[in-house]
Amino acid sequence: MMELSSEQRRRYNRHLVLEGFGAEAQKRLLQSKVLLVGAGGLGSPVALYLAAAGVGTIGIVDGDTVSLTNLQRQVLHSTPDVGRPKVEVAKERISAINPDVHVDTYGCYLSEANAFDLIRPYDFIIDGTDNFATKYLVNDACVMLGKAFSMGGINRYSGQLMTHVPGSACYRCLFPEPPAKQDVETCAMVGVLGSIAGMLGTVQATECIKFLGGVGQLLTDSMLTFDALSMQWNRFDFPHRTDCELCGANPTIHELKEYAFQPCKSK
Repeated sequence: MMELSSEQRRRYNRHLVLEGFGAEAQKRLLQSKVLLVGAGGLGSPVALYLAAAGVGTIGIVDGDTVSLTNLQRQVLHSTPDVGRPKVEVAKERISAINPDVHVDTYGCYLSEANAFDLIRPYDFIIDGTDNFATKYLVNDACVMLGKAFSMGGINRYSGQLMTHVPGSACYRCLFPEPPAKQDVETCAMVGVLGSIAGMLGTVQATECIKFLGGVGQLLTDSMLTFDALSMQWNRFDFPHRTDCELCGANPTIHELKEYAFQPCKSK
């Protein structure tokens, strides 16, 4: 395994002295590859903390440009960035935080055509979109490829997230099919408290770091929810369904399906 340089030992000192983490976990981070789907509200804190933690390669998938309405919650971007591709801004910020990190940018949206190719090279996938079509693509492609992932979502004053590793419950174990288009509320329609993105995104980053570093227990077979109005976190356990159409004993879903509606573009 690689050896840490003297500069890296200074940079990651608080990880190196952390009981249960130490140099070996830090080395695993530096040699890992994480794909971030979405560089918006959730993706912003995820990108910043993974870069600071020293994840060796971070890939970012996002076909959007920065808009003024993004800046209320997407802390990766600044006012001068309005109109610029989000992946370009993200790469600049990550590189400024930590030159150890290599950044791969994909200025496109995840689709049925590209999901396997984009996801396959990475060790852990983080979904930070507000888009059910993309969430099901991430879930289905990751399960089929045997990839671990964290999936999060925010709306109004609340948020939720889950983690999957091969053998644990997937998103379809809880939600077999996407909701009907008329039942979908987006952040553009009903709003979202900006700071919620930071609270949920940092949990997603922590789940990723724990997985890569091999420490702690993950949010598998469960959904973590947060309500800002009552300031309450709740964890709901749900089982890995043996009859799940995707990850069950006799799966019936063998190909990716891109659902037609894309309810929220700006995350």
